Amino acid sequence: MAGSVALVVGEPLSRVFSEDPLFALVSRSVSRELGDVDRQLVLMLGTGPGSSARIERYVAGGHVDGVMLVSMHAADPLPGAIDRIGVPVVSYGRPAPSVPIGFADSDNPSGARLAVNHLLNRGRRTVATIAGPPDMIAGQDRLAGYLGAVGDAGHRAHVVHGDFTRQSGAEAMARLLAAEPDVDAVFAANDLMAIGALQTLRRAGRRVPDDVAVAGYDDFEAARFTHPPLTTVRHPVAEQVGAMTRLLVDRMGGGPLASIVLPAELVIREST
Repeated sequence: MAGSVALVVGEPLSRVFSEDPLFALVSRSVSRELGDVDRQLVLMLGTGPGSSARIERYVAGGHVDGVMLVSMHAADPLPGAIDRIGVPVVSYGRPAPSVPIGFADSDNPSGARLAVNHLLNRGRRTVATIAGPPDMIAGQDRLAGYLGAVGDAGHRAHVVHGDFTRQSGAEAMARLLAAEPDVDAVFAANDLMAIGALQTLRRAGRRVPDDVAVAGYDDFEAARFTHPPLTTVRHPVAEQVGAMTRLLVDRMGGGPLASIVLPAELVIREST
């Protein structure tokens, strides 16, 4: 037994060490959870094609007893490659359907529906979304929730994409205003893009929420300190990491393939 577990983050360094707090929150939570079960954390960054081969060699060499995957893109071959090695593996978030591994996730489609239905119930008629990257499962799931909510309400969808960064949210909001000047609500697929949208709306002279209501997703700490404070969907990072750890420990002990999906919770603040 190696006594270690690899946390593999499938993002470039610019994302892992940027303004996005997700990766730091996940790393801290995983380290704490593994300490409770007497395992050492090995952090590995999948920053490019060469790094994927290096990670595969390391895992195949028996240096870790299990692998946790974070932020895998749908076309990334690494989850399937690690699964074929035979080392127990779980994913933080739902993996691509073609990869038969367990995962812990929050209910992203339902969370998006909660946010969009809240906007609709407040009387908003032109509800747009700043969706996440199309090749990321969380982005796909949150977009599906948005589309389902506006479709059920008989409204037309207005979709622009960002990359989960604040700058992409600001740019996407500018494109929305140019294409749909009458937009009166925006659901952004994460809080960073929502914060970018707030900045663009402020520069454009649009009042929030009087002219345009804005909702995000994640409920990271910054959401409480935007102007106005941001309505958002809570992303239960600690609970999700705890569930992922339990799944992996059980899998390393010979347990069956299993997954856990945590419920979504809407946090209503002054931006809507």
